[in-house]
Amino acid sequence: MSRISKEEVKHVAHLARLEFSEQEVEKFAHQLDAIIGFAEQLNELDTDNVKPTSHVLDMKNVLREDKSVKGLPREEVLKNAPDHQDGQVRVPTILE
Repeated sequence: MSRISKEEVKHVAHLARLEFSEQEVEKFAHQLDAIIGFAEQLNELDTDNVKPTSHVLDMKNVLREDKSVKGLPREEVLKNAPDHQDGQVRVPTILE
């Protein structure tokens, strides 16, 4: 017994704006049925003593600690600016 029909494959293809030939629809129905079968095999496993996880690997926060550090001196930052005034970079006016 097939868990997914050719009509369901055609419906999903229509929703995704995909066009398949009859051979492709039959092929995808068979492949999707096999995928569903593999997923159903997971129901046979005893997972009572398995902790839920969000990731397969035991990962911790790998980001650095957020520390405040002193930035570059204003004069050094502005020395490469093409135009500056009163400690700020000047840019061309785009709005009137």
